[in-house]
Amino acid sequence: MSIFPTVCPFCGAGCRLGLRVVGGKVVGLEYLPDHPVAGGALCSKGNAALEVLDHPQRLSQPMVRQDGGWREIGWEEALGLLTARLEDIRQRRGASALAFLASAKATNEENYLFQKLARLLGSPHVDHCARLCHSPSVVGLSRALGSGAMTNPIPDLLHSRCILILGSNFAENHPVVSRWVCEARERGAAVFVADPRRTPTAGLADRYLPIRPGTDVALLNGLMRAILDEGLGNWEFVRHRTVGFEEWRASLQGITVEDCAAIAGVTAADIVAVARAYARAEAAAIVYCMGITQHTVGSDNVEACANLALLCGQIGRPGAGILPLRGQNNVQGACDMGALVEFLPGYAPIADPQARRRVAQAWGREDLPEGPGLSVVEIMDAAREGRVKGMVVMGENPAVSDPTTAATLQALERLEFLVVQDLFLTETAQRAHLVLPAACWAEKSGSYTNTERRVQWSEKVVEPPGEARSDLWIIGEVGRRLGVWAAAPTAEEVLTEVGRVAPIYGGITAERLRRSPAGLFWPCPDAAHPGTPILHRERFSTADGKGRFFPVAHRMPGEQPAAEFPLWMTTGRVTVHYNSGAMTRRTPSLSRYAPEVWVALHPQDAERLGLADGDEVEVRTPRGQVAARVQISQEVQPGLVFLPFHFPGVNALTRADLDPRARIPAYKVAACALEKGG
Repeated sequence: MSIFPTVCPFCGAGCRLGLRVVGGKVVGLEYLPDHPVAGGALCSKGNAALEVLDHPQRLSQPMVRQDGGWREIGWEEALGLLTARLEDIRQRRGASALAFLASAKATNEENYLFQKLARLLGSPHVDHCARLCHSPSVVGLSRALGSGAMTNPIPDLLHSRCILILGSNFAENHPVVSRWVCEARERGAAVFVADPRRTPTAGLADRYLPIRPGTDVALLNGLMRAILDEGLGNWEFVRHRTVGFEEWRASLQGITVEDCAAIAGVTAADIVAVARAYARAEAAAIVYCMGITQHTVGSDNVEACANLALLCGQIGRPGAGILPLRGQNNVQGACDMGALVEFLPGYAPIADPQARRRVAQAWGREDLPEGPGLSVVEIMDAAREGRVKGMVVMGENPAVSDPTTAATLQALERLEFLVVQDLFLTETAQRAHLVLPAACWAEKSGSYTNTERRVQWSEKVVEPPGEARSDLWIIGEVGRRLGVWAAAPTAEEVLTEVGRVAPIYGGITAERLRRSPAGLFWPCPDAAHPGTPILHRERFSTADGKGRFFPVAHRMPGEQPAAEFPLWMTTGRVTVHYNSGAMTRRTPSLSRYAPEVWVALHPQDAERLGLADGDEVEVRTPRGQVAARVQISQEVQPGLVFLPFHFPGVNALTRADLDPRARIPAYKVAACALEKGG
């Protein structure tokens, strides 16, 4: 028996798990206690990961739609059809009629080659699901600090003496983070949680602030107003390491702590207590997730977090930083690789002609399509309007994960050609013209970058089922047949090229990662560099090395409860599921704990509506409806309901209004109504 370490295929924590292999088959799971984040622990999803490998519903043969059904075909026919259809659309309608959705679950190498293929074919439309979760982090933190990534490793929370948690329920969704927060609290750290729901994470807090949905900026401005009023800012840090302070401070004139408290639905005393603890702490951290980002003001929320950290100098030191918790196992890496319309690999702005030409020359071209192209939601709008005719989807499931599901399904149906590479016949794959069977994490080699910027190598352990192939092989063969490159590259070759094109990966190679079980943190500019666990120690990543304050004003959500839709609705994750549920809803040991859509509502609302626990209801918004089963819960406030977004139909309820800068949809707040079912 041999044990092979791999990277867990679920959340962004980047835990490693060992696979016990006998005779080419995985026969069990091994815990790896030397991992610096997980320490050998795995959550429920990690413990169930092996159920994906031999799942009876795994795709094992390319399939083409024919006569309303599916016909299995070989790879030669599949690749011939794919390349012919892409080239036909490109010749007839132009490269901008093609769109490409990359994957937060694919390796760095696969995402890099995928976006390279899209751009070398002339399409600027390449994006992925970071657009739906953490694009405001990229926009807001890049603007304020020069880098849109987590500033400190997760275990660094042990050094924090104050931890402010905003819109994150990591106790359920990133459980290994809970360990570090609990240990920090045992060592004397003050822990505060602000969230519309009293989540399990709120149960870890010394003080819980039950804010109203969509009022994060008001809360953060209130904290900073209190710090200014009491003179608690780190003035030396502000003077020497930041710019824009006076203009920002002027924007808070006329705002009082009491005003902010009234908007956010908390007490002024709560705001003052948190502000004092954060500002006075020797080291303080801000931890946030999609409760901050999934708003039309997501970028504002992130910039307000950065303002708070800059005001108190709580950044660039052990225990002091901003930690956005990424969702999927390689959403950070996919962003790093350039699978976003605004950026080339390493966050080179696509709109910068010099940056564009530099990358183009590395790829043997004069220039690349200017962009930025269309984002995830905008691609669907364009498909519905007939401007996008062909789409390649790698490991994404927009039929479940995109907002306003009805519009997304209409967009997919109107495409001339849709090809999906995936493990299962997902809701999106069911609407494809061509489906290609993909290898899962244990069936291919490559690197993944977790939420901390920790890059880890994961080896191929077993063969994929039937004729399934890695996404890297598929992309490589498509590019070869279209004449984009001469030969399909290996994962090792691609990562070497990444280091040449993206300086933050300059010293990261497969060979180094194989010798470094704990991984390497980017930026790692050369082979002698040890990596950078903590960002912004001496200077920020901006052109002048200074952190930037930006005025941010509170704005209410564009949709609020009214007579026909009297309740607030929000969505989020639950312990046993992840993202669109493509894997977890097919995992028996997980799905039995949450087999169907449910809606949590407060006992007061249940009594007023005449609903009992377990009742079937229809949840309605101005965009659609979904059937759900009632869960009466004290976790939600009166007037607020919560649904998990892992099930088909839930995102039919959500809004497609976009943050104007990050272009993320407003998943977290909507107005809804409940009606008792038959």
